[in-house]
Amino acid sequence: MSLSTTDKEVLVSRLINAPREKVFDAWIDPEKIINWWGPRGFKNTNIEMNVKPGGVWRYTMHGPDGVDYPNKIVYTEVVEPERLAYDQMGEGEFDDISFRVLVTFEEEGDKTRVTMRSEFPTAEQLRRVVEEFGALEGAEQNLERLSEFTELGSVIS
Repeated sequence: MSLSTTDKEVLVSRLINAPREKVFDAWIDPEKIINWWGPRGFKNTNIEMNVKPGGVWRYTMHGPDGVDYPNKIVYTEVVEPERLAYDQMGEGEFDDISFRVLVTFEEEGDKTRVTMRSEFPTAEQLRRVVEEFGALEGAEQNLERLSEFTELGSVIS
């Protein structure tokens, strides 16, 4: 696992012991993604998921503290099984949060290197999501949970 940041960007990468098609599928299948998406302790409810350019994924992350975090993703690029690009936004009381994400899925033998690059409009917004929402730990845990789900076929909370 590797994690790096600049003043407006977070880059997290992990080598997953599963074929690229399986890892990509876990990211775009609404029945699979809710089982691993987000930091440890979070659960998800899908509202809608349409993975295509211009398509929307609306979901609510339910925090272990009982707080619900409504989210909206608008896909800008879908190249199966290589790349996903999307704009992620909070909704409701979190609608002032938005950032652009590029996820790449690279074959490394029979494994997959997943790299997630999140770019924020300002350094202040990145600082806020790191301090208020634990975005760095959340990004790492997100890929850890994806790895566990694709390697073991189940989720570990």
